[in-house]
Amino acid sequence: MGSNNEMTLVTRQILSGIKILELGQLIAGPFASKTLADFGAEIIKIESPGEGDPLRKWRMLHHGTSVWWQAHSRNKQSICVDLRVKEGQEIAKCLALKADVVIENFRPGTLEKWGLGWDVLHQANPKLIMLRISGYGQDGPRRDEPGFAAIGEAMAGLRYITGHPGEIPVRAGVSLGDTIAGLHGALGVLLALYERDARGGEGQMIDVALYESVFNLTESLLPEYSVFGAIRQPAGGALPGIAPSNAYRCKDEQFVLIAGNGDSIFKRLMTLIGRQDLGDDLTLAHNDGRAKRAAEIDTAINTWTSQLHLDEVLRSLVSAQVPSGKIYTAKDIAEDPHYRARGVIETVESSAGLKVEVPGIIPKLSNNPGAIRYRAPTLGEHTDSILKSAGLTDKQIALLKKSGVLA
Repeated sequence: MGSNNEMTLVTRQILSGIKILELGQLIAGPFASKTLADFGAEIIKIESPGEGDPLRKWRMLHHGTSVWWQAHSRNKQSICVDLRVKEGQEIAKCLALKADVVIENFRPGTLEKWGLGWDVLHQANPKLIMLRISGYGQDGPRRDEPGFAAIGEAMAGLRYITGHPGEIPVRAGVSLGDTIAGLHGALGVLLALYERDARGGEGQMIDVALYESVFNLTESLLPEYSVFGAIRQPAGGALPGIAPSNAYRCKDEQFVLIAGNGDSIFKRLMTLIGRQDLGDDLTLAHNDGRAKRAAEIDTAINTWTSQLHLDEVLRSLVSAQVPSGKIYTAKDIAEDPHYRARGVIETVESSAGLKVEVPGIIPKLSNNPGAIRYRAPTLGEHTDSILKSAGLTDKQIALLKKSGVLA
């Protein structure tokens, strides 16, 4: 951050001028606003006085603050307001009237209880767009239940098929349900902005459910059950019905991932491992035939990989133009030259002076590539400046702080 080139990029941000009020906490809602902030949107994040967003205390802390916070809350401003009291609700409403977008991920009905529901805000600001992310959506028989990523991933069918046959289903090591919902939410905001600004429409409410966002990515899961009554089962490292695509053990007990499921790729792979007989077998020329003999093909590949170290296997596969790779740890990511060359890893500096490597700007736009413009905020760092710009006087702010409405 801070180079002349980056400062030039800041003036060209595609969402510059879009004001977003973030009322959410933890992952899903804030991830949506982080994604939009990376491309220039101005984010005002309302946090509760005291501890603020619980994510500040999640996982590994440095000087009392999560290092995750530095990635998740970059490009945002923090204001501390107690939304449980009328004065705090009035402040939030005032800020919403001047915003383009409100993002929230509370349980359905929470904002209505605070007098900040969609009907109220839309009537006061017809151009406002509201993104609402929840576990089960704003309606339906389960709308009032609390929802977290792990539950949404399971309800979407992902948890059942993840893991090895006969073992306890496992989850991914990150909260996919939250971030996937956040991405769907960011997409919804962009669509609503286009409808409003390019087509002269009004604002609208976007209803995103965690389980639906994950369900949207489950490919053939439901169609296969609908037509064949087939319930997909966990398959370990393999991709059921697509062959060969699996994790194979090498001589040094490491694993290589090989995706040899393209027809021409399969022939090159079989030539490489010395199984020309399989490569020339017309019944294996296409995926439907290979899927029926996936176990046989996997055995042939395993016989080859088990005789070589991982690095040897990877060099051979790259030379043969067969899609392949090792299973990366965080250390592998940090040391990978491709990540560095693509600018996918950037360094930010926290308020405490800690340098933290974080994911860069994704996706990459050729003309408006986005930027990390400033670090994640300390709790309530921008309370005074934001409220002054909203019209409050120093005396009013001081009185609200004294009463505990602000911090």
